[in-house]
Amino acid sequence: MVHTSRGVTVKQGGVATETGPEGPDIFAAATAAPRAMRSDAIKNRERILAAAEEVFSAQGLSAPIDMVAERAGVGVGTLYRHFPTKEALFEAIVLTGLRDLVKAADALTDDGDADPGEAFFAFVRVFSRTVSIKHDLVDALGAAGIDIKSQCSETAGDLESKIQRILDRAEDAGAVRKGVTTQEVMGLLIGACQAAARSTPDCVSRDRMVDIVCDGLRPPVTS
Repeated sequence: MVHTSRGVTVKQGGVATETGPEGPDIFAAATAAPRAMRSDAIKNRERILAAAEEVFSAQGLSAPIDMVAERAGVGVGTLYRHFPTKEALFEAIVLTGLRDLVKAADALTDDGDADPGEAFFAFVRVFSRTVSIKHDLVDALGAAGIDIKSQCSETAGDLESKIQRILDRAEDAGAVRKGVTTQEVMGLLIGACQAAARSTPDCVSRDRMVDIVCDGLRPPVTS
């Protein structure tokens, strides 16, 4: 394996294959997790994604890939074998985040003992923590000419329908004001997270703004 100006050249079976900005399709790389992989490869991929979120959250999206590899405890070559470009890594983080939100929504709706109101507001906080960095990644991918929104539209649509179920249950239980739509909830949360990031980029400011949104979503108090 050698590094080149375009990316990394990986020898496979004696044949040199170059990865990088003009290499393999980056969306295919970002969604490669479902393919059969060795357990160590799966663990490396998960470590890289977790490290990337930490690094990009703390250092911004301009943080070098080398820093991600170091945080994950893997070599740069290993990182590039999973994600040939930085954009492929961005895409994988976004898609993984969406899938994690779908799983979280499923867990809350499948828990028959959970209070509908508490389940809804618990999901609101999970959503806000996840969307904080993901929205910046979507913007960065758009600036690079990559339409991630259309590529993950099916997963996003699945997530929206599950949020609707959680919202409907909370509304039926009287925990959320009548007439609130899923799009309004998502818009309020995304807006609050963006505003918090612009003013004071820390989780305390974000959580306070989300608390204010939650107060507004609850039914008005009647005297």
